[in-house]
Amino acid sequence: MTDLKPATGKAYLFLLATALIWGGNAVAGKMAVGHASPFMLTLLRWIIALCLILSVSMPQIRKDWPIIRRNGLYLFLMGATGFTGFNVLLYSALHYTSAINAVIEQAGMPFVIFVANFLIFRMAVTGGQVVGFMLTLCGIALTAANGDLRTLLGLQLNFGDLLMLFAVLVYAAYTVGLRFKPDLHWKSMMAATAAGAMIAAVPLAIYEWASGAAQFPDAYGWGVVAFIAIFPSLFAQILFVRGVEIIGSNRAGLFINLVPIFGMLLSIGLIGEPLHPYHIISLVLVLGGIVIAERYRRAA
Repeated sequence: MTDLKPATGKAYLFLLATALIWGGNAVAGKMAVGHASPFMLTLLRWIIALCLILSVSMPQIRKDWPIIRRNGLYLFLMGATGFTGFNVLLYSALHYTSAINAVIEQAGMPFVIFVANFLIFRMAVTGGQVVGFMLTLCGIALTAANGDLRTLLGLQLNFGDLLMLFAVLVYAAYTVGLRFKPDLHWKSMMAATAAGAMIAAVPLAIYEWASGAAQFPDAYGWGVVAFIAIFPSLFAQILFVRGVEIIGSNRAGLFINLVPIFGMLLSIGLIGEPLHPYHIISLVLVLGGIVIAERYRRAA
């Protein structure tokens, strides 16, 4: 029993770091506008990420090749959905909808994960987890509404909102799907799913190019691509998979709500947006919600 606590603490650190990096991914995505088109950005990030992971994982991949081959379709689908699908939908959605809408909709991921786990696996959700989820959702909503929840009443769904809602479903499916992850070393798992992400991104980039909407990165855009390829594409994905392995998708999914908060804080530091009291209140609500959901979770 005592060896579980260090492992759980490690999972928390992994998931906090994941949320921070993914918050940086959102900021980087905004900074890429005008410097690289969405599908081209997605393809290039996974080409670079795959080359990096292959450079350090070939011996392990050879060892795990029989497992990779048996689970090829699963690994491709995981990369295509969680890695390429979500990011393509997110980048595309922001061309049609506001950041307020996108942030609120992204905060629905843990709820979708809870519902999916209940419907598919009959995994019970405690009252404490529900309360924790609601607190985190309130924190995200307060941030998205700029401190005035009344502004949420004026929101209307458009094409971008529908894309973002679909993105939430896609990443929730990826998170739940990690439950079926084969017994693979993290290097092999990352290489296989990155390959799936790259393959899935190729036809999208071809379509973007054929439609005349493609924009190859300029010097600034390449800097954004490099950051996204190394940190959100590799480090964060590895940390998230490890976190799910240790504490499960229901508990790990709650940490996704930190992504918009970290994104907000990074925007303040990197872009110079002003800090308001409701930002602090939102952060307390999100962190408090995670603590409550963890404190009153059902024992495994």
